[in-house]
Amino acid sequence: MGYHTFDASRADKLERAGRRYRFLSAEELLWALSLSPEDTVADLGSGTGFFTDDVAPHAGEVYAVDVQEEMHEYYREKGVPENVDLVTSDVSDLPFDDGGLDAAFSTMTYHEFASDDALAEIERVLTSDGRLVVVDWAATGSGEYGPPVDERYSANEATDALRDAGFAIEHRAVRPETFLVIAALE
Repeated sequence: MGYHTFDASRADKLERAGRRYRFLSAEELLWALSLSPEDTVADLGSGTGFFTDDVAPHAGEVYAVDVQEEMHEYYREKGVPENVDLVTSDVSDLPFDDGGLDAAFSTMTYHEFASDDALAEIERVLTSDGRLVVVDWAATGSGEYGPPVDERYSANEATDALRDAGFAIEHRAVRPETFLVIAALE
């Protein structure tokens, strides 16, 4: 699919904590990532850095990866933590060494980059015991929030794609509007 990216001119909407945490709390994301203080992590589709900021105090180095430089400009104006590097890149062509990341996560952006090429690239850059956390809008949701329902994946579609890319599914949860998948390299 990979339909659209979030309109950077509406970036302020991504900073509404009450709305963002309604669908994924910082605590749940940190639990899913299960980080060590020295881990290197990538936020895939980081946008304004909303969730990047939650992860940064718990990791050694964090890469905020977004395809839109305008999102990085917003993040710079907001203030970027010292251990966060901004990376303008498509997920299907990440500028990291093989096995260079301990973990990666995607919050509400999987539908924007989901492809065999992107999943192969994530698999390439993760360490042999690397972890991937995906939280995205579910195809079973109402469509009131997030992208149109026809641009979303179901949890089953996402887990099948991850398994095909060489990931083992450690945890899966389906909620009214979103799903959460924790995957590790096999």
